[in-house]
Amino acid sequence: MMTVISVVVALIVAIPVTIAVTTSYQKKSAASTIGTAEDKAREIIDEALKTAESKKREGLLEVKEESIRTKNELDKEIKERRAEVQRYERRIQQKEENIDKKSEAIEKKEASLNAKEEELSKQKEKIARLNEERVQELERISGLTTEQAKEYLLKIVEEDVKHETAILIKELETRAKEESDKKAKEYIVEAIQRCAADHVSESTISVVQLPNDEMKGRIIGREGRNIRTLETLTGVDLIIDDTPEAVVLSAFDPIRREVARIALEKLIVDGRIHPARIEEMVEKAQREVESIIKEEGEAAVLEVGVHGIHPELIKLLGKMKFRTSYGQNALKHSIEVAHLTGLLAAELGLDIRMAKRAGLLHDIGKAVDHEMEGSHIQLGSELCHKYKESAIVINAVESHHGDKEPTHLISYLVHAADAISAARPGARRETLETYTSRLKQLEEITNNFKGVEKSFAIQAGREVRVMVVPDQITDADMVLLARDIAKQIETELEYPGQIKVNMIRESRVIDYAK
Repeated sequence: MMTVISVVVALIVAIPVTIAVTTSYQKKSAASTIGTAEDKAREIIDEALKTAESKKREGLLEVKEESIRTKNELDKEIKERRAEVQRYERRIQQKEENIDKKSEAIEKKEASLNAKEEELSKQKEKIARLNEERVQELERISGLTTEQAKEYLLKIVEEDVKHETAILIKELETRAKEESDKKAKEYIVEAIQRCAADHVSESTISVVQLPNDEMKGRIIGREGRNIRTLETLTGVDLIIDDTPEAVVLSAFDPIRREVARIALEKLIVDGRIHPARIEEMVEKAQREVESIIKEEGEAAVLEVGVHGIHPELIKLLGKMKFRTSYGQNALKHSIEVAHLTGLLAAELGLDIRMAKRAGLLHDIGKAVDHEMEGSHIQLGSELCHKYKESAIVINAVESHHGDKEPTHLISYLVHAADAISAARPGARRETLETYTSRLKQLEEITNNFKGVEKSFAIQAGREVRVMVVPDQITDADMVLLARDIAKQIETELEYPGQIKVNMIRESRVIDYAK
């Protein structure tokens, strides 16, 4: 028990001592830690001050370097500006020197011109004086004054004019007597027909105008691919020769030729010429031609005043716009025959509409005779049977050239109207042989005259252009030569209208600078 008490007492005594010792040790340790922290803080502060001082010095150095670099750049730019200003000053100085030189040259030219003007004035005065002397000498030699010579010449010219006027009046009277009978018959036929129609002459070629000759190369294309594509798609031959700014389309089928013409004109306007674009334009042109054919057929039916015709026959009528016979347009001919047949039927008291229908369809076979075998009469009869036309129309188609016997009065009228339309003056053009022969004869007549170097018949034979040798023919001789040529043409050549004789006298002098 005592032992336990002793231990307890010892513990009681030891605890405060231990606490005191521990407290003392902690105070010393804290004091030591605080001192260390303060030292570290001072070290950090000193380090921060050193770093700040270093950064400050570095910043000052950078500022100094930047200011030096900026100054150098400014100095360089100032030097460049000064050099540029000096160049401008030298250029301005050179221009001023050039202007001074030009001014001196102009002053010299003005002085030279003034001298030339004075010389010209002196020459004019000399020429006037010589002219007066020449007139005086002429008056002395001829024994006539100037006024007397004028009166004499005017009298001679007046006599010549009166003589030529008398000859002209006599020729006109003779010609009027010769043509009076012919003109009277024409007037009577016009009065009976009471019909007038326009006619258009077609051929186997069409000419497409080009904006320039460079377009020919684009139409041909690389290695000829464009022209081959167009010819293959349209079935038309393109003739590209030396003709300036023109391409010739040649084909016996006028519809294909029209398709090719429209397609080529669209390509020229568009400017993009290659096989794919050509195919697209040909398709558009085909649709456009089909539309034109339909519109022309409908317009013809409307003009004649016939109704109830099958749409396919109307399309075939429109195709006839592109068909010709001896140079006479088939559609215009059919419309004219329809009007004439209607007028004749009215005079006889027959069915006017049926007569016009038969006249309009009498040549319908010509719309397909270049595509199918058989004559246009046979093909026209088959078409009228196919599209349920009346027996009168069919008989008129079959008999208008005498292949079959007419069975109705309207068939006779169609036959007569067809003959009148075809025989009308100007309906069918002269043959090519006759035309070319007349042009050759015109040039031969002109070339036979002395002093004519060469001659050309132009304007379809309505004008002959005569080039004379200037050393042999004077300006005064040209007047007489033109009159002689005109009289020779009137004597030896038959021609419609009149022919203009155009005389040209040209002198040229050529030299070479070596």
